[in-house]
Amino acid sequence: MTEHVRFGAVSFDCEDPHPLADFWAAVINGEVAFRSDTFDAVKAGPLWLTAIKVENYQPPTWPGDATPKQMHLDLAVSDLAAGEREVLALGATKSETQPAPETYLVFLDPAGHPFCLSTMIPE
Repeated sequence: MTEHVRFGAVSFDCEDPHPLADFWAAVINGEVAFRSDTFDAVKAGPLWLTAIKVENYQPPTWPGDATPKQMHLDLAVSDLAAGEREVLALGATKSETQPAPETYLVFLDPAGHPFCLSTMIPE
């Protein structure tokens, strides 16, 4: 168990975040709390779902694996450095690609699944 990391959000890759966020807000009786051209966030009680625009998005071909499922966890931290130390000690690997390292860091779990630590997720 870590001291500095808490569950933040489940994030879905998509072509257009607006209809996906609207859909999930309706399904889980939540509200779209943030909207931009590339990212929408849905709040439902303590849970956050986010929709993230990905260039050249291809939907999953489940149950086949030609195009795998696309989602990742966002974990909230108040201190990126402390959270980073904790997840690295538990076996995560820091991704070489860091799009916005001042607000979130990307890591890979031991099986290679990406996840983020972010200071941008409200309590």
